[in-house]
Amino acid sequence: MATIIVGSFIGLALQQTFPPNIKTIIFQAIGLATLLIGIQMSLKLSDGYLLILIFSMVIGGIIGELLHLDIQLQNLGAWLKATLNIGDEQFTEGLITASLLYCVGSMVIVGAIEEGISGNRELLMVKSTLDGVSSIAFAASYGIGVLFSIFPMLLIQGGMTILASQAKSFFTQTIIAQLTAVGGLLILGIGFKLLNLGDINIENLLPSLIVIVFFTWIYDKWKG
Repeated sequence: MATIIVGSFIGLALQQTFPPNIKTIIFQAIGLATLLIGIQMSLKLSDGYLLILIFSMVIGGIIGELLHLDIQLQNLGAWLKATLNIGDEQFTEGLITASLLYCVGSMVIVGAIEEGISGNRELLMVKSTLDGVSSIAFAASYGIGVLFSIFPMLLIQGGMTILASQAKSFFTQTIIAQLTAVGGLLILGIGFKLLNLGDINIENLLPSLIVIVFFTWIYDKWKG
């Protein structure tokens, strides 16, 4: 959270100095890097679990649509913007995009679970450095909404650490790999949106992260 705060303030300070063409190339650079991260994560998929991944994405997407998660997140961002009297037009978009990228990455999943199970924070420390650097570019492009992504990060990353510490035996290597693979697909979707290659409803696909855990657990029990 601290590195994102520092990085966001640096990005906001640079925002006024960047002409439109520089902001465009920043978006493209971030988009391409995001695609690479998503591909690397999605390739973590365990052998023999492809159908489970597909069904999890489909069912998770249906759940998200029924719950209208995208609308709820947009409304939450709009409420926060109005409450804090923030005039930045890209506030909600920046908040949601940064939150998704910072909260569904492989380092979040593996790092938070590793910390909860063994107390090892090394991976999360590396992630914090990367988040701080990337938040400079994001804040320079999206504005102050990126700064507020620290709150979803606190809830999700902190929550995963606490959950892992209480259920150490549940988070097997297979479940962690499946979570990472689904997170990679979601990050690929973010990359496509950043590059304007398609309008993928990432918010409504978020329940896939929960569904994949349930299906993998059931499948492993059935196999064992």
